[in-house]
Amino acid sequence: MIIQATISKIIGKEPLIYSDPVHIPNAFKVDIEDDLSDLTLDVVHAFPSEQQFNALSQRLGICHDHTIVIYDDQGIYAAPRIWWIFKSFGVENVFILDGGLPKWLKENKPTTTEYRAMPEIPSAVNFSFNSQNVCSLELVKQNILTKQFIVVDARAAERFSGLMPEPRPGVRSGHIPNAINLPFGQVIDNICYKSPETLSDIFDAISHDKFRPLSFSCGSGVTGCIILVAAIIAGRSNVSLYDGSWSEWGSIPTLPVEL
Repeated sequence: MIIQATISKIIGKEPLIYSDPVHIPNAFKVDIEDDLSDLTLDVVHAFPSEQQFNALSQRLGICHDHTIVIYDDQGIYAAPRIWWIFKSFGVENVFILDGGLPKWLKENKPTTTEYRAMPEIPSAVNFSFNSQNVCSLELVKQNILTKQFIVVDARAAERFSGLMPEPRPGVRSGHIPNAINLPFGQVIDNICYKSPETLSDIFDAISHDKFRPLSFSCGSGVTGCIILVAAIIAGRSNVSLYDGSWSEWGSIPTLPVEL
């Protein structure tokens, strides 16, 4: 099964614009905002509920033994977020197409102008959420004192240091105390992930302890997944996503901020 991950707003990089619809043949469309965000919560791009995820997976006809490949039209941008959501709900055989649609087009592979239609007969398979994959606001607050894990922030250095205003109204500038900045552009080489060896060096600079827990953050939990996947490629396995990210933390005036 092939899935194109989509998102309407690209932040932190110059978006690739396509003059005409172009997709990999037989790809389903899955949109982060419309299909995989819990809109009942105040958090931007909140992780979907178990019910919401299962409703989507059943519409797609996903079963436990399916192999799923996720790509996006920016190379690497939206696909890691949907990959982590699928992984967090127990979908095992799910992969990211490195380089996505831009690399596919560069290699002159076949394309289509239409997405694949949803199957007429949905699946009846249910998946369960693994809460350890997502870090809550309370855990991040406690971690300022306990320092049980390292928060790694994927936003641009200017946003992290408070030199650039946040793109969302009402969100303060700065970063979570003790967080480390790793702008997501540093783990990709144009449209593809950097080599495992290069990524290993990047994460060794954050912590030589390969078992040290890392929790990833960004503006709203999308680009944080880019560096989360990079950490996994680098051999780190003790990882989680702070889903609320800076759009949540920076909106609560009582929470501490570093510049």
